[in-house]
Amino acid sequence: MPELPEVETVKRGLEEILGANPVIKSIKVLNPKLRFPVPKALQTKVKNQKILAVKRRAKYLIFELKDFILYSHLGMTGTWRVFENDRKKHDHIEIILKDGRKLTYCDPRKFGLFEYTKKDEDYHRLDHLGPEPLGTEFSFDYLWQRSRKKEVAIKNFIMDQKIVVGVGNIYAVESLFLSGIRPTRKTKNITKKECEFLIKNIKDTLKKAINAGGSTISDFKQAGGDSGYFQHRFNVYGKSEHPCPRCKNFLKNTVLGGRSSVWCPGCQK
Repeated sequence: MPELPEVETVKRGLEEILGANPVIKSIKVLNPKLRFPVPKALQTKVKNQKILAVKRRAKYLIFELKDFILYSHLGMTGTWRVFENDRKKHDHIEIILKDGRKLTYCDPRKFGLFEYTKKDEDYHRLDHLGPEPLGTEFSFDYLWQRSRKKEVAIKNFIMDQKIVVGVGNIYAVESLFLSGIRPTRKTKNITKKECEFLIKNIKDTLKKAINAGGSTISDFKQAGGDSGYFQHRFNVYGKSEHPCPRCKNFLKNTVLGGRSSVWCPGCQK
């Protein structure tokens, strides 16, 4: 599933592709069957609307229009591309611009979504989300206060979207390794020094992943069709039974919340 760096990479790619204030001529719903059915009214609501900005909140792509907001979630396999007479079986949405270009959303597994609100309306799917990990709100003081008395494993805690958004499995595993914290440790037992180090490593890991264009594990593609490259910099993710890059102990894998959690018994306490 695309995580925050992948979605941020797609957002930046869309900004570059679209250019300055493109105008939507129309939207075609080629297949409404996504995680939630694409609203039928969408096709008539956004005609001749200028795209003022492309933003990201957590793993949602946000198209800010003059009167409406469009929300896109990539699910597990969703991709955006410029259509060039290459219709694909699983294309769902086609945004036709006034300059003739077509921006197409493809989603083979149908776990993504595409919805809209009026500009002055709240979007309920964002209501429960915690702060952005690269923002100032995600600080030592914030995480320290939220982590007290928590019995949950630290990896599950930092992957909780109500605590902080976008720290998916890959980046949680990598950040905990860099911080020397075992993923199964109870959150309440993390020390102040470890908490401070963890904040730093989460931010650093996400920034490096974004600069590398995200991680391509299965079929993630950037908006321009390129793959990400951060997977070539993984320390431990996906490397169970390999020697640790630091201490050479063999890495172990523990399943937490149904997700693989690779860690080093020598480096992570």
